[in-house]
Amino acid sequence: MQVRTMADVMAAGETPEVLFWVGCAGSFDQRAQRITKAFASILNKVGINYAILGAEETCTGDPARRAGNEFLFQMMAYQNIQTLNNYGIRKIITTCPHCFNIFKNEYPELGGNYEVIHHTTFLQGLIDEGKITLKDGGIFKGKKITYHDSCYLGRANDIYKAPRKVLEALDADLVEMKRCRKNGFCCGAGGAQMFKEEEPGKVRINFDRAAEAIETGSSIIAAACPFCNTMLTDGVKGAEKEGDVKVLDVAELVDASMD
Repeated sequence: MQVRTMADVMAAGETPEVLFWVGCAGSFDQRAQRITKAFASILNKVGINYAILGAEETCTGDPARRAGNEFLFQMMAYQNIQTLNNYGIRKIITTCPHCFNIFKNEYPELGGNYEVIHHTTFLQGLIDEGKITLKDGGIFKGKKITYHDSCYLGRANDIYKAPRKVLEALDADLVEMKRCRKNGFCCGAGGAQMFKEEEPGKVRINFDRAAEAIETGSSIIAAACPFCNTMLTDGVKGAEKEGDVKVLDVAELVDASMD
């Protein structure tokens, strides 16, 4: 897969339409790397002129700020803003709601002003414009799919329709969990919980949420966040249902359904 970096693009005297911000999970986590590849594959198929930062990309600082280390967050943020502004970046797409939220809502106060789009919103736009064509009688047609609302995409940024519209375009049978949309339940990774030991309790949050998804009778749990994907996959394994239920990102579902 050929993906150009901003340095390569600028050296060639070109300007990409968008910067694809890969994020820590999408770069280093083996499972999330498949989501990154799926989304890049869609961009390539559709012919979007995009680039990534490559080795120049560092963490947005979201986990540091959520964990209370404001000094570290600001150091990371200023470094990223300097890199982005040096390249004249105006439009950023990310597959991670945590990156999306912090770029959109928290970077502006530090001088980082960009148009930030989550990949589910971008995919919905491509489908609406007819740029994404899906296979007739697609592989997910009629399959029961339940969608898990990421906290930072849903409650924090009020994005509920876009991912569901994308799933509906697959001709899938979308089944909602009891706790969804504004009443959605966290996967257990938010607020930097992904990176620390669990606190005492009777039930793991991700086991609780995975059980709710399994109860819908869906064969696929659709997620739109790499952290949610990890937590729900662990929850499905904990319920010993990995043979019956798959956890897939919206981008993976679309990429597998494209002509």
